[in-house]
This record gives sequence, C-alpha cells and structure tokens, in this order.
Amino acid sequence: MRTFFTLFLVAANFPYMSYTRFIIIILFLTLLGGCAGYRVGTYTLYNDHIKTVYVPMFESDSFRRNMAERLTEAVCKRIEERTPYKVVGRPTADSVLTGRLVSESQAVMTKNKYNDVRQKQVSQSVEVVWIDRRGNELRRSEPIPWGMAHEGITTSWDMVPEMGDSTVLAQQKAIDRMAEQIVNMMENPW
Repeated sequence: MRTFFTLFLVAANFPYMSYTRFIIIILFLTLLGGCAGYRVGTYTLYNDHIKTVYVPMFESDSFRRNMAERLTEAVCKRIEERTPYKVVGRPTADSVLTGRLVSESQAVMTKNKYNDVRQKQVSQSVEVVWIDRRGNELRRSEPIPWGMAHEGITTSWDMVPEMGDSTVLAQQKAIDRMAEQIVNMMENPW
C-alpha cells in the first residue's frame, strides 16, 4: 500500500504524467508484487527447507569390489548437478541419504553358435532412505515383491562385447542410471 501512495504523490507532482501511464505503472507493480511468492524453474521440484545433504558411503551386499563406492560417487555428482542441494561431508547436514546395494547380477542374453557371449545384461538393485535432521523420513524406496526377490530401485544395462563394450562399462552405465533414479526420487511428490 505504501508503494501505491508513493506513486500517487509522484504522479501528483508531475502534471505531464498521463492518467493511462499512471494506471499502467500501478498494474505493473501490482503484478510484480503478486508473483513474489512463486518459485520458477527446476528448483520448484525440490524441498526448499533442505539446503545440504550428507551421503555416507553406500553399503553393499555385492561381492564385486568398489561397487558401493562408485555408486556413492555417482549419486553425489548427480545431486550436485541436478538439484539445488549441496553435498557435504558431515552428518550435521539438513538431511542424510543412505543406501544399500542389495543385489548386482549379470545374465547372458544371447550366445553365438560357438557358445561365445554376444549380449549380456548387468542388473543392480538398491534400497535408499532419505531422512531430515530431526529423523523424519523424507523418501524411501519401498521394496517391491517380485517373484522371490525384493527389489527397491532397479536398473540394468545391456553389454555387447562385439561392439566394444566391457563388463566395467556396463556396470558404470547401470550405476549412472541408478544414480539418476535416486536423484529423481528426491523430487517433491506431485
């Protein structure tokens, strides 16, 4: 209201300011003030009460070395790239994202007539819990029963050795896809 009276006094002191110009300025300032509470862009997807995230090393039930370390690194990079959150190295952050690599497997999809592997699939499954500083759960990847196994977030990547793919490359692609899904889970629900 104070702005309105200021503009009214300014308009009264300048007799050359037309009535329509005065109305246009008032409408512009009203619209500008009315949009002050809105957030625009990708930042609207995330909780604005959280500024920092602590990501401890993911636990792993896999027998493959360094899988949990690679997954933790990929998740931290994705959080920094795609979210307004800052990854910090202390548990006193606004929130904590913990995870466990539940399973990691490889399956032969196609063989040639000489019994050589032509296509292999690398699959991974992880369970993730995201809590705030007070211990309230923000998100959890619920295990979904499927057959005899329980899976949280699951991803896979196909490997074709004849195209120059390796097992390590397929594992890294699956880890990158898994990190993408974990960061997607951190978005506000609609």
